[in-house]
Amino acid sequence: MLATQLMLYGIVLSYVNLGKNGGGPISGLMESYKNAVKGTIRIGGTAIPYYVFYAFAAAVVMWFIWNKTVLGKNMYAVGANPEAANVSGVSVLGTTILVFTIAGMLYGLGGFVEAARTGSNSATTGVNAELDAIAACVIGGVSFTGGTGKISGIITGVILLQIISVSLQWLGISSNLQYIIKGLIILTACAIDMRKYLQKK
Repeated sequence: MLATQLMLYGIVLSYVNLGKNGGGPISGLMESYKNAVKGTIRIGGTAIPYYVFYAFAAAVVMWFIWNKTVLGKNMYAVGANPEAANVSGVSVLGTTILVFTIAGMLYGLGGFVEAARTGSNSATTGVNAELDAIAACVIGGVSFTGGTGKISGIITGVILLQIISVSLQWLGISSNLQYIIKGLIILTACAIDMRKYLQKK
């Protein structure tokens, strides 16, 4: 997957560089677009940005898919044991394609929100964001061995990781060191997860 990701990223960069601005950042976004994401609504005297509601809606939809649909059950089955899922009649290839399709839609939503939130966009926007996603998932209890994890746990992991990131910035920790700390978080969570997996076996 990482190899395919890098190849597609290179293809996209090459295509974007053919544009009129040579692949440079895109700014001057429409105010109506930015307001649709960064605009706020007051609840109990607290201003809450619209993108919080977009995130909440995405979480609700994914919770429903994960827990209330056949696809969600198939995702669990394929993640836990693809061979057993295939023998049980689950289309491993079809389920995998659907998972990546849903992921692509969520990436698109993320890009839509991030561009409006920052006021600009470029071909390098979101680079290494997958590290934050992995860290949030493992903090939230998603297993690297598959078949384990809950939407509520992932949301908790996202909140905790954001608290960690904001705390590091508040303490004046350099961005380079922040990458190291996030890497250590992933490594530690992976080690704990694998230890639990080995103990079960």
